[in-house]
Amino acid sequence: QVQLVESGGGLVQAGGSLRLSCAASGRTFRNYPMGWFRQAPGKEREFVCRITQSGSSSYYGDSVKGRFTVSRDNAKNTMYLQMTSLKPEDTAVYYCVALRLYNSRSENVRYWGQGTQVTVSS
Repeated sequence: QVQLVESGGGLVQAGGSLRLSCAASGRTFRNYPMGWFRQAPGKEREFVCRITQSGSSSYYGDSVKGRFTVSRDNAKNTMYLQMTSLKPEDTAVYYCVALRLYNSRSENVRYWGQGTQVTVSS
């Protein structure tokens, strides 16, 4: 089993930046593609990004493309989400996920983190 623990959320002004971290337990971290989802108030859960097991490739949802960067350090069992040029519409709970397969479907998520709140003020 893999436990995912997010950190780094908080309050930031529009145009600012935040870096989220996701620490994974266990030795199997490298076996999973990973990613981030988010859920804003009154909205459905939304795909943010995904990254391959090795970190060699990544993919982003249209709403964050060009502003967010996902990376992972398998030696540290940690994944990161660097968020820049934040907008109020980025306000959401952000969830770290371990994926069964490398796709963007929420049904494909094997493990969910507890979520961390990101609030962007205008």
